[in-house]
Amino acid sequence: MRFYTAHVRHGGLDPDRDVALVKEGFSWPAFLFSVPWALLRRLWLAALVFAAAIAAIEALARAVGLDPATRTALTLGLSAGFGWLGNDLRRRKLERAGFVFRGVVAGESFDAALKRFLDGAPGFARELASTVRP
Repeated sequence: MRFYTAHVRHGGLDPDRDVALVKEGFSWPAFLFSVPWALLRRLWLAALVFAAAIAAIEALARAVGLDPATRTALTLGLSAGFGWLGNDLRRRKLERAGFVFRGVVAGESFDAALKRFLDGAPGFARELASTVRP
């Protein structure tokens, strides 16, 4: 079973656009495809910082003459750090975009967790409707 944090945008009533679930824990896509993953998630600064860090590792490796194994270990370490921080970066972006943390939900899949979250909040639409500004 996977755990997700549920985030809701104030003033929104569309569950497809105004409810976001972010998986807890390590992000394999962020680890394996760091820069493209960050760009796909519109995490521009994270993509830029990661690309700059990779460039710095390469420059350091050439300047100091690091062997390929050490260079690979540094790159894998950086990628692992990005994998651990990837979902947290998404949460921060959602917070800046006006989403509010609403709790943790579990499910066998993303869809099952979303259904469980929406089923567990029967007054959800009423509460969101009360936050809409005229």
